Amino acid sequence: MKSKSNRKIIDIEATEVTSEKNLNNAATSVAATSKQSPFDDISKLRLSVENETVNVKKVIFTLPVRKPSKDTFIRVHHDSSYWLETKIIELKTERENYLVTPDLWQELEGEPTLVRKALVTTIDRQGVVFLWPVKLPDSNGKLDDWNSSALQAANLAKDYWIRVKANMYAGCYDVDQALADWGNPQWPEMPFNELLKIAFRDKYIDSFDHQVLRKLRGEI
Repeated sequence: MKSKSNRKIIDIEATEVTSEKNLNNAATSVAATSKQSPFDDISKLRLSVENETVNVKKVIFTLPVRKPSKDTFIRVHHDSSYWLETKIIELKTERENYLVTPDLWQELEGEPTLVRKALVTTIDRQGVVFLWPVKLPDSNGKLDDWNSSALQAANLAKDYWIRVKANMYAGCYDVDQALADWGNPQWPEMPFNELLKIAFRDKYIDSFDHQVLRKLRGEI
């Protein structure tokens, strides 16, 4: 049978163990409380412009030659050096445009597919750059309503975001001007001659024996 003194020693030791556990639990609780939660300062979780900005240069491999889509807003380059008034072969059935060397212009005089056009550097809201071929007045200064309204729209787009839509009843293009202020577009850092080279890489006629001209003459 245990003596009272032994029971007192056991009780004291048990009390000491319990106290030590309580102290450890308290210390753990204090440490947990003092440790900062990731939700205490949510500014660290926010995206910043500095974190999102990456120094890159957009590389252009293809450059369409086409009219603007009727469902997107566009701007055209305000710098006249990014416009080229020239003559191209326009194949409407194939929806293809071929740039023609000036050496052949006189020789091709009277060819109905050879037209005077302005190749206008254009960009849409998605950042897609293309050349908009806008017909110019003929040698007599004549231009139909379709192409006259397109030329006016192109000039308006130097300063405003616009959308060009065909109005079949009026026989011209309608123009919608964006109400929102989207600012100026981010143009590619490329000279116009490089853009032109990409657009007409495989569509440049520099010989009277070019396949396109032979096809138009009925030789092939």
